[in-house]
Amino acid sequence: MKKVWITALAHDEKNVQQILSLSKRYGLDANGHFWVDDLKNMAWLTPKEKMIDPETALWVIMGSQKEIGTDSIRYGLALLALSVQARKGHGFHIIWISTEGEVDVEKLPTPLQGVEVIGSSDPTLGAKLVALANTPVEKIDTEYRLDIHANPGFGQWVEVGPGKGQKWDGALLGVQDAEIDAHGVGSAGRLPQRSVLEYPVRGLKLKLGDREYTAWAVQNALDETLSYYVRIKGKPVSILFGSHTAEDNAQFYLIAF
Repeated sequence: MKKVWITALAHDEKNVQQILSLSKRYGLDANGHFWVDDLKNMAWLTPKEKMIDPETALWVIMGSQKEIGTDSIRYGLALLALSVQARKGHGFHIIWISTEGEVDVEKLPTPLQGVEVIGSSDPTLGAKLVALANTPVEKIDTEYRLDIHANPGFGQWVEVGPGKGQKWDGALLGVQDAEIDAHGVGSAGRLPQRSVLEYPVRGLKLKLGDREYTAWAVQNALDETLSYYVRIKGKPVSILFGSHTAEDNAQFYLIAF
């Protein structure tokens, strides 16, 4: 029986019970939680272990445009999505059940912009859930790696690095409307206890369109086994990251929250 994890953005037990019952009627093992909007205590981390379970085949988000319009909810959902995608792949199935009105996919945080949106009363909902839960996750290779390491004790760290078969001649990460207060380089997948930084730079000012970023950078060479780690204070509107090189052809990536 395929496992489904449900995240309800509003504390509406009736709506959630309907989806749980529908899922079980279609042969799915459905469980979930009500979203807790508490960035200070990193409440968004609570369901992570359940979601990265190899048996969990589908993430169902229930909510309306009203909930996703709350900046703190958007940010927490995006961090959770990035954490899960780092382990289950960018092709991991996510479906958004709209509980009220339309949800504008293009206005969702970047990690959620590929979701399918369906109304809670749509007669095809049960069939959609079954189809997605039983569809193998497509392997999507990216030119970069991105993960989130967070704990109320050591803060929120963003890990970035080149994708499989790629190399960077350095790394840079910038934040919009937030601060960076520490950085390091180490093995992919775990925060380094200490590191040697080559030509570290702090407080770079960058501009992309109407977005302004404050960035830190290093010139350590990175491959798929090494990552750049940056600790962020606050709730950035977006982050910009990529290789840091003196050449003009550096490739940068943007994640909007």
